Amino acid sequence: MTKPGPKEVSAITATAGVPVDSEAAARIANSIGPAFDGFAAVAGTLPLDIEPASYLLVQTAEVSK
Repeated sequence: MTKPGPKEVSAITATAGVPVDSEAAARIANSIGPAFDGFAAVAGTLPLDIEPASYLLVQTAEVSK
């Protein structure tokens, strides 16, 4: 995945049901940019899925006994 800009952040937050204004989208894109830069060297080589929606699902799932 490429580093998201404000337009992509707006789309992602709207899809998640938490829309933000253009100023907030720009701040979010600016703040997460370094993380994307840091992972660029290993992009596509990690043995796991780092898609954020799955994280919430896992964190809220009940543990079966």
